[in-house]
Amino acid sequence: MTDFSRLLAERTGSMKASEIRELLKYASVPGVISFAGGLPNPESFPVGGLKKITDKILTEKGTKALQYGTTEGIPELREAIAKRMSELKGFDAKMENITIMSGSQQALDLLGKLYMEPGKVAIVEGPTYLAALGAFRPYGGEIVGVRMDEDGLDTNLLEETMKKLKAEGKVVPFIYTIPTFQNPSGVTMSEERRKHLLEIAAEHDVIVVEDDPYGELRYAGKELPNLKAMDKDGRVVYFGTVSKILAPGLRTGWIIGDEEIIGKFVIAKQAADLCTNTLSQHIIAEAFSSGMVDAHIPEIRKLYSRKRNLMLDMLEDSMPEGVTWTKPEGGMFLWVWVPESINTKEMFPTALEKKVAYVIGEAFYPDRSVKNAMRLNFTYSSDEEIKDGVKRLADTIRDYL
Repeated sequence: MTDFSRLLAERTGSMKASEIRELLKYASVPGVISFAGGLPNPESFPVGGLKKITDKILTEKGTKALQYGTTEGIPELREAIAKRMSELKGFDAKMENITIMSGSQQALDLLGKLYMEPGKVAIVEGPTYLAALGAFRPYGGEIVGVRMDEDGLDTNLLEETMKKLKAEGKVVPFIYTIPTFQNPSGVTMSEERRKHLLEIAAEHDVIVVEDDPYGELRYAGKELPNLKAMDKDGRVVYFGTVSKILAPGLRTGWIIGDEEIIGKFVIAKQAADLCTNTLSQHIIAEAFSSGMVDAHIPEIRKLYSRKRNLMLDMLEDSMPEGVTWTKPEGGMFLWVWVPESINTKEMFPTALEKKVAYVIGEAFYPDRSVKNAMRLNFTYSSDEEIKDGVKRLADTIRDYL
């Protein structure tokens, strides 16, 4: 058979299959309890409410909702988002500052397309969202991770990194961060660090990309201002989504930013898909404007808060000495550190033998330098699966030790 791989563009060499997606193949084996996926719990989907809204949309404006839309997104949804972000998060957002995306993943891909190339350096948190690394790599350039601690991105280390890169003549177009209930760690960046981050970005004149898929899933602690709400000079680009507060199958997200920046995203999106699913946009606009989403979020928080507490309790009761973990105030994940003698990638087959799955920690670092960590998702599994799965994981670690 002819090998057509020689015809591929050189940049495709950096394209790798998602390790999470690959792990999910193993996790789907009958009997395996999987903490590997980043999946919302199906119990959190407001199926009845969405059915009523969909019927209403198709009845009242079916032909409009089934037609192509503008690349920027339908005005009803952009206006609803602007109103909600202003009231909920204190953004000074107008419809002109908002473009609808086919999920946040499209926004990440377009970010890479617009700003990454050989000679450019993207700054990310270490660890960071695995799919962001996958989105940036094919466009060339370098990805540098800055370590985190219990207060989020270490901005003192960030400052040192920025100065070092500048001295080397390297260009940093953006800093990518998930400051609230970070994926994969679950950690939230402190308000002091948020202020410092914006000061550093202003000093070096770079864009800050604030990815906020989990911000409304708070179960404990106090609300902190979004970076976009603290933005004084239009350098923060905000990514939002309905995947965690409504349903991921709607595949709809949005970006908010300075009009000049947004305009470039619109041009890039035109070449990608012309427009986001119009029917989904009309459904979401109605879900926002009718108050359905705001009424539903407390139910999601109640469900996930219980599951988070259960997993934390089980870790406390089951894990051997030397294992530590984050205690997130919200979101969907927590981060587990095992003794340095354990490589969680090498341990993974042992975990599968015991019918439990996780995501290996090294996959979340651009340089894959951390070997003794893993990400656990607490939202998807049933309560019994959380209990049994954590016990199996603890037994795996003991056996491996």
